[in-house]
Amino acid sequence: MCNRIFRGFLTPLLLSVTAAGFICGCATNPVTGTPDIVFMTEATEISIGSRNDAEVRKQYGVYDNPELQSYVQRVGQMLAAQSHRPGLTYHFTVLDTPEVNAFALPGGYIYITRGILAYLNSEAELSAVLGHEIGHVTARHAVRQYTAASTTGFVGTFIGIATGIPVTQDLFNTLGNAMLSGYGRDHELESDRLGSEYLARAGYDPQAMIKVIGVLKNQEEFEKKRAAAENRPPRIYHGVFASHPSADTRLQEVVAQADKFKTLSEPKLARGDYLANIEKLSFGDSDKNGVRHGNHFYHRDANFTLDFPEGWMLENDARAVRAVSRDKQAILQVEIDELKKDIILAVYLNNRMQVSSLEQSGPLSGVAWLSYTGVAPSSPYFGQRKTRAAAIDYNDRRLFFQGTTKEPGSFDTIDPAFLATIRSLHALTDKEKRIANGQHVHVIQVRSDMTFASLAKTSPLSENSESILRLINDKFPDGEPQTGELIKIIQ
Repeated sequence: MCNRIFRGFLTPLLLSVTAAGFICGCATNPVTGTPDIVFMTEATEISIGSRNDAEVRKQYGVYDNPELQSYVQRVGQMLAAQSHRPGLTYHFTVLDTPEVNAFALPGGYIYITRGILAYLNSEAELSAVLGHEIGHVTARHAVRQYTAASTTGFVGTFIGIATGIPVTQDLFNTLGNAMLSGYGRDHELESDRLGSEYLARAGYDPQAMIKVIGVLKNQEEFEKKRAAAENRPPRIYHGVFASHPSADTRLQEVVAQADKFKTLSEPKLARGDYLANIEKLSFGDSDKNGVRHGNHFYHRDANFTLDFPEGWMLENDARAVRAVSRDKQAILQVEIDELKKDIILAVYLNNRMQVSSLEQSGPLSGVAWLSYTGVAPSSPYFGQRKTRAAAIDYNDRRLFFQGTTKEPGSFDTIDPAFLATIRSLHALTDKEKRIANGQHVHVIQVRSDMTFASLAKTSPLSENSESILRLINDKFPDGEPQTGELIKIIQ
């Protein structure tokens, strides 16, 4: 039947796909037991996951907490053993990013961010997120997405940063960005159904799926409002739910189907175990990658700080810190590179900018360290845009700056702001070192005099502290802590 469906109109495509290592044919869906038309063998699926695993780890960074990594791996493997593809070798990794997300690569590579862990409140809720992602793997959603995209010619997308300026080629350009942003309503519901089944089989209450989606829906609604106020895209997990799960009949129906798989009369919650494992979890920026605070950036390990223009939005990840003007017309990026004393700064900067020489080039005035700067007619990062480039040898690091504007005619107006930020480089003061250590989750037992309003007053969270405390404790929008219970605060 597969041959009849595809014969004739996809021959050129199949030739190119087969040459790339993919095969068109029918494969039995591990979940339904019915044939699927796919362009990918299981071996190729696993190979894609394996190859891109290193890229995911490089882009996001792996959270440096072996005990937490082991805990998530143990919970994930317990769920995977109950899945429709127990023969796969599954890999579970906590990524070092404050993004609220979890996703799966083909072939059993599953990732959960430390950012989402701060919002979960039990092992059952952790299992619900991991079970959902296992469901994407067992139902081969990435493979099916690839096949559907190939038949319409839309294979590959680019992921952009908050400004809309592309920062890196999509790691998953053969599969699209579904792994990061969701597969669509039907596939997401299927993963909820499968994840709920795996929860029940592993001894958890499948209703934990409803519970965790409610927590994440609250986070989504709050994040959308905050993002609108900050003029940036929201950072949300699989934002495909139009309503709260308490009002989502289809979601409740698919989760309820898992009740028949329950193995315990009193399902596990393991709230205490979960809270113990996330004690001192990094919240917000990682001290390893640098911490944003207002319009300032503090890097503990490299011992420096930078002051960006007031009102600019800062984005930070394992590769770079970026500042984007509020009107999204200008961007300044800073990377920390290895200090290569055998390559002089002028040559280094020309090589990074891919030019033979820079205009207006020379040392930076007002900078105590060895430095070099200039203007390039274009940038390998930003394209055909006039770009301020600079490099500073700071202690044992080399800092590399690039700044440009969306409209070429506005560069000369914005360039002084780029230079002011570059010249603001200085070593951390004692007060700044405390900020550079970052913020962490701390579990406490509630006293009778505690409210979220009182806790917010002593919180290092600069904005929306009361709402955030309620969100991470599943008390949003107006719940209060109960005397004697364990809750999370941020220190």
